Amino acid sequence: MVKKRLPLLFVLILSLSMVLVACGPDREGKTKDGGTSDDSSEVEKPEKLLVWADENKAEGIKDAVKAFEEKHGIKIKVKELEMASKQKEQLRLDGPAGTGPDVLTLPHDQIGLLAKEGLLAPIDVKQSVLDIYTDSSIDAVTYEGDVYGVPKATETPVLFYNKELLKEAPKTFEELYTFSKKFTKDGKYGFLALWDNYYFAHGILASYGAYVFENNDGTLDTSSIGLNNEGAIKGAKFIEKWYDEGLFPQGIVGENGGSALTGLFEGGKAAATMQGPWAVQGMKDAGIDFGVSPMPKLPNGEYAKTFVGVKSWNVSSYSEHKEWATKLIVWLANEKNSKERFKIVNEIPPVKSLINDPVIEDNPVAKAVAIQSQRGVPMPNIPEMGKVWEPMATSLQLIVTDKQEPEDALNNAVESIKTKIKANNN
Repeated sequence: MVKKRLPLLFVLILSLSMVLVACGPDREGKTKDGGTSDDSSEVEKPEKLLVWADENKAEGIKDAVKAFEEKHGIKIKVKELEMASKQKEQLRLDGPAGTGPDVLTLPHDQIGLLAKEGLLAPIDVKQSVLDIYTDSSIDAVTYEGDVYGVPKATETPVLFYNKELLKEAPKTFEELYTFSKKFTKDGKYGFLALWDNYYFAHGILASYGAYVFENNDGTLDTSSIGLNNEGAIKGAKFIEKWYDEGLFPQGIVGENGGSALTGLFEGGKAAATMQGPWAVQGMKDAGIDFGVSPMPKLPNGEYAKTFVGVKSWNVSSYSEHKEWATKLIVWLANEKNSKERFKIVNEIPPVKSLINDPVIEDNPVAKAVAIQSQRGVPMPNIPEMGKVWEPMATSLQLIVTDKQEPEDALNNAVESIKTKIKANNN
């Protein structure tokens, strides 16, 4: 009797094992290191994919798109759409309607909000893919432990100077301050910065010890805000000094401050300024013979920890072809295609191997931005960051116009931020 039951028992065990194997993760094309399989036969191939590229930037991926089409036999349609706000707004409409993109491009500080809204899909790629990018750029596209895109470009403020007025970049802010004290007169200024704007002021405040939200092993704690701590107050006093001593004109405070600052530098009235790579074309058009360097060292011995912005390729959660959309963004942002894109659109890729590549090394702006990006910190990409900008701008403007002491202004800003976050979460 026992001998007759053994074959049946063996068949039952074997059948159960086959069911378990069939239900395992390998059926989804996963690899041991958490990436997706390169075997495209496991995933149905779409006839086409729709990509939203940034305005006037599609030319930078033209060859990469053509190569992908030829390699995989998939038609890629590229549509240009303004990145800073239009893509986010349009995705909310076109995604649910089924007419949205498979791939889009976003500034990283929008990732948390759109992921929370369910508009973005986390991507599943091999660790070896992520390892080609700088750590800060991967941090920038990571939200609540999931990676929501691959980095394509990085930007951060650096120091630009007019070579006719300042022969070389100061190494320290003490040098820049001394120069400004001597140079600033008769409508000319030694150095200008939009330090009433928190985006630019953060580089100073953070270097003295301020932080937006406390970082606990990769998770940002919105209940712990460090914008009114001892370091933040010291940084604010450093900023205040430049305004109190007349080294910055009153006209660069407030809503029109940016255009006033640009006019002074491009008009040859300012020797140096803190600006981002987006300002380069205007300087060239104005005929300014400019130099560029990373930000100088502060009096406390620290470099300015400027906000780093990362632009990324992302996958829509409404895409019916997420695996192929992921393959496409990895292709677009690989080392070779990132390098070629930089040559065309001049946006610096946060690819480790390219930082010392001649294509970056021989480009003064790219080199300065690459170095400064490693010293800076990514802007928080969580939705709560949207509640920070206005209160901090208000507090900084009160400080630089001498209407409130730094400690009081920053305390009020933090209280306002906490109130806004609490109201939003209720």
